[in-house]
Amino acid sequence: MIDTHSHIYLEDFDDDRKEVITRAENAGVSKILMPNIDSESIDAMMRVEEENPGYCFAMMGLHPTSVNTGFEKELEIVTDWFEKRTFAGVGEIGVDLYWDKTYLEQQLVVFDEQVRLAKKLGLPVVIHSRDSFPEVFSVIDKLWDEDLKGVFHSFTGTEKDLEHILDYKTFYVGLNGVLTFKNSNLRDFIEKASLEKIVVETDAPYLTPVPYRGKRNEPSYVKYVCFHLAQVFGIDVRDVDKITSDNAERLFSI
Repeated sequence: MIDTHSHIYLEDFDDDRKEVITRAENAGVSKILMPNIDSESIDAMMRVEEENPGYCFAMMGLHPTSVNTGFEKELEIVTDWFEKRTFAGVGEIGVDLYWDKTYLEQQLVVFDEQVRLAKKLGLPVVIHSRDSFPEVFSVIDKLWDEDLKGVFHSFTGTEKDLEHILDYKTFYVGLNGVLTFKNSNLRDFIEKASLEKIVVETDAPYLTPVPYRGKRNEPSYVKYVCFHLAQVFGIDVRDVDKITSDNAERLFSI
């Protein structure tokens, strides 16, 4: 299994990060991908990657909830980092209209610029699209070609949204603990994506799957997402592990 989206560099894990990673390894997690948030999260993320070479992989990007009137400086920091070294992807980027709609215009500008950067660098994008599928689609529709690849992280959209994503032939859907929630309807239609278009994630420390919902999430819990996918597709969980891991390795070149 590969956890394609985990914020294990956050302070939520400062007291037991080593144990969390050991539990992930023991659970069968072979790699962990870490999306950035903003300039304040970079040092911690880099430190975790340095302490776990070949296991934890950093990405670089500016999260939409960190976008405000001073976004130019944050974008410049992102760009500068890509000139210094290689990252697994451009993320976490996108649009978030759940918390605040004040900076929608700025979020769209930042998203557009980072997608263009990803195309230029030949890297995948990791898209955050909370309550914002129309806005996100407006940008990707304009910029998509087969040189642009990526994943719609933490997919919680409708069946119509899923169909739109699948029209982007080079994109994947990222599924996490939401799939295990009783109030989620993803299990009703996610099979339309086919496993070849799905990667698994935790979004740790958030969106903890059943049976640990309400507690801190961690990479080892990605196995519960795989269990639910195995039930949905009616196949062995080992096949889910292999197919989704192959997808992640192909997408992120890790």
